[in-house]
Amino acid sequence: MKTVLITGATSGIGKETARKLSKDFRLILCGRRQERLDELQTELFEFTEVTTLNFDVRDRNAVFNAIENLPENFKQIDVLINNAGNAHGLAPFQDADLEDLEAMMDSNVKGIIYTTKAVLPLMIPNGNGHVINISSIAGKQVYANGATYCASKWAVEALSKGMRLDLLPLGIKVTNVAPGAVDTEFSLVRFKGDENRSQQVYNGFQPLTAKDVAETIYFAVMQPEHVQLADITILPKAQADGTTIHRN
Repeated sequence: MKTVLITGATSGIGKETARKLSKDFRLILCGRRQERLDELQTELFEFTEVTTLNFDVRDRNAVFNAIENLPENFKQIDVLINNAGNAHGLAPFQDADLEDLEAMMDSNVKGIIYTTKAVLPLMIPNGNGHVINISSIAGKQVYANGATYCASKWAVEALSKGMRLDLLPLGIKVTNVAPGAVDTEFSLVRFKGDENRSQQVYNGFQPLTAKDVAETIYFAVMQPEHVQLADITILPKAQADGTTIHRN
């Protein structure tokens, strides 16, 4: 059975992806909230072997230490899903909190760099593998009040393209998945726990669910070995691009 490592597995897209893959893969679930990791591990034990790693992807030492100290039977990693990341605030660049901007670059960009660099030594010897980076429609279209979040996701897009070039001779596939509006904890985090404001984002249309994106990730992972899905953009029917949404 192949092994998949998923960052940001404690909620949203990461959690639903873990559930979707649990029938076919051994799982390494990573996240900052140990109690949620424990709950998901208990749930998925029915279907597969599961181990958990408790770290923040922004912490380089924690990332490397956790992955280097995986149990022996989890040290051959076949698929890495770089899902962890967040948006913090929605303000014009000149008014945005500097700590929010740093947090987005640290989690969305450095987090992918750290985790991928830590995992590749456990993947390269296999002569094959698959890295899946979760980007965003914001990585394809910049919008007002989201300059740094968009920049972080444009960086993810560039990392995906560059990794695909560099890892090609090693037999490792790279897929970039760019969702549009998804109803998860994303907006709740962006608006710092303001539930009313976060739900207004999804008023008047049916957004994607975390399960929708998980199905897309599963589809990419399950392709034949010779097939590489390079870039997938997934939007709700009501959304045409990063800022154009038809609301009832």
